[in-house]
Amino acid sequence: MSTAFDRRTVLAGIAAFGAGIALRIPKGRAEAARVVIKYDWLISNGQIGDVVALKQGLFEAEGLAVEFSPGGPNSATVPPVVTGQAALGQFSDSAQLLLARGSGVPVKVIACGYRSGPFAFYSLPKAPIRSVKDMIGKRIGIQPTARFVLDAILAQNKIDPAQMQITNIGFDMTPLVTGQVDAVTGWITNTQALSVIGPDRIDLMMKDTGLPSYSNVYFATDQALAENAEVLAKFLRAVAKGWAWTHAHPKEAVDLTVDAYPQLDRGTEQATVDLVLKLSFDADTEAKGWGWFDPAAIAEQVRIYDAIGQFQGSAPKPEECWSSAILEMTAADRPKLG
Repeated sequence: MSTAFDRRTVLAGIAAFGAGIALRIPKGRAEAARVVIKYDWLISNGQIGDVVALKQGLFEAEGLAVEFSPGGPNSATVPPVVTGQAALGQFSDSAQLLLARGSGVPVKVIACGYRSGPFAFYSLPKAPIRSVKDMIGKRIGIQPTARFVLDAILAQNKIDPAQMQITNIGFDMTPLVTGQVDAVTGWITNTQALSVIGPDRIDLMMKDTGLPSYSNVYFATDQALAENAEVLAKFLRAVAKGWAWTHAHPKEAVDLTVDAYPQLDRGTEQATVDLVLKLSFDADTEAKGWGWFDPAAIAEQVRIYDAIGQFQGSAPKPEECWSSAILEMTAADRPKLG
C-alpha cells in the first residue's frame, strides 16, 4: 500500500481516459452483473477482506462477477471510475477524495475500510516523538507527496513549520537508523520496510495528531449512486462479509490472500494481520458495522485542508463528499465487530 498521499496524481489525467464499461447489468437472471473496482495501490494486506470475498464466492452469492483492477505508482484511480471503466474505486486515504471533489470530480465516499490512516511518524528513544509538540526542534524526514499532510497536522496543532527541520526522503527508513533525521514517515502496515528500524521504534499515529482521516476509502460517482445503488450495495455487502470472515479466521484469510497474490510474503502478512484488523474494527464498527464513517470527521478534514489552501478554488461542501445510502442499504449485513 502506498506510504504517502500524492495530491498530484489524484487530480491528474482525468480527461485522458475514454469511456469504458465497468458495470454491465445482465438482462437474464442467470448471468452475473460484471463489476470492476479500481484500487489505488497494489493488492496487499489492506484488501484482505476483499480478496476473501472474491475467493469465498461471496460476490457470486450476490449475483456479481467482480474484477479487481490494482493500482500502483503510475496508476490513476479517479479517471477509470469517472469515465465508467470501473464501477467504483478505493482510495488509500480520505484526503484524496476531498481533493478530487474540490477539483470538481463528482465522487463520494460510500464506506471506509480503515478507521484511521495507517500513516505514522517513527522515531527512536534518543529523540522520541510521542506527540506533535515533540516535533519542535526535531529533524523530520517525509516524502514530498505527504508534505501537505504534515502541514495540515502542524496547522491543526498551531505549530509553525519553521520550528523544525523538514527534509525530503523516499520510502526507505534507513535515514532514521543512520541518524540523518529524527523521524521518518510511512504506513504502519508496511511491516517489512519498518523492520530496519528495530524493536525500539516509537510510533506516532495520524489519529493521535489531531488530524482526522479514514483509509481504504470506497467511493463511487454521483451518477453510480443514483443509477446503480443496488449493485453497489451488493458489492459492499459481500466485502463486509469477507471482512467478517477475516476477523474470525485471520490466519486462513492471509493464506487465501497470499495464495492469490504470491508476491506477498506469507510470514510478513501473518505478522501484520492483527494490526490490519485493529485498523479495520473499533468501537464504532461494533456499534454501526464495518465500513461506517462519521460525516463530522470528513467535514473537519475539509475545514483543515481548506485552512492551509490545499483546494484548487473553493473547498467542497462536506455533504458533497459523502453518501450514507449504501451503508444504510447494507446495515443489517455489515458485521458489528470491534
